Amino acid sequence: MDAPVPTLETLFDQLGLDSTPKDIDAFIAAHPLADDVKLIDAPFWTPQQARFLKEELREDAEWAMAVDELNQRLHQAQ
Repeated sequence: MDAPVPTLETLFDQLGLDSTPKDIDAFIAAHPLADDVKLIDAPFWTPQQARFLKEELREDAEWAMAVDELNQRLHQAQ
């Protein structure tokens, strides 16, 4: 049986953040990233969160699509 594909909501759960669509939109609105700031280098992540995001992107792991979506939305929020 295939595992469910991680979503932005489950990614926020994994990061220990509130994960309702309203909470996600509020987080993104409050944390826009400039074009020259990488998602993993954003100052608002804990070291554990940044490490998780970096590993998932580097390994193109199961969470990579959700991490890419978060990256895109944070960069568009500016």
